[in-house]
Amino acid sequence: MRLVRPSLEWKEEHKQYVEEWGPSRMIPSSFNLTGHATYEEYLQALHDRESGQGKWVPSSNYFLVNAGGRILAMVDIRHELTEHLLHVGGHIGYSVRPSERRKGYATRILAEALEKCKKLHIPRVLVTCDDGNVGSAKTILNNDGIEDESYTDIDGTVIRRFWIVNE
Repeated sequence: MRLVRPSLEWKEEHKQYVEEWGPSRMIPSSFNLTGHATYEEYLQALHDRESGQGKWVPSSNYFLVNAGGRILAMVDIRHELTEHLLHVGGHIGYSVRPSERRKGYATRILAEALEKCKKLHIPRVLVTCDDGNVGSAKTILNNDGIEDESYTDIDGTVIRRFWIVNE
């Protein structure tokens, strides 16, 4: 398994991942293909987003792929935190393809993302999950997450917040 950056090479596999994900909100949102006429347009929008343009903070996005070229998981690494990300999104957002869940890929992609954070000189990494997402909380704890105070979003969603010392 390896991390790769989104590129034209991954167009069809990315589309299949999104189709499998279904109509629910794509996590991380940076991998949502909706609203882009072409994959090239999506890649340009992702580049703009990663460079911190507009409302975005600088970030890096990766697919976790297996030897057969199947995207197993996705991760968005935010290089800095806004007030909103400090409460809700954290430094790292990740997801695992629905058909590949419960196979250890979430723990793996979070560990890989933490290595990228070391290279970005982010010594304390914030990772969050919804209160009801027991699997994600377990993944974060498996990567040495230390739970901090939860945050209640304006819609009433309770967000669990974890810090990982990453030096």
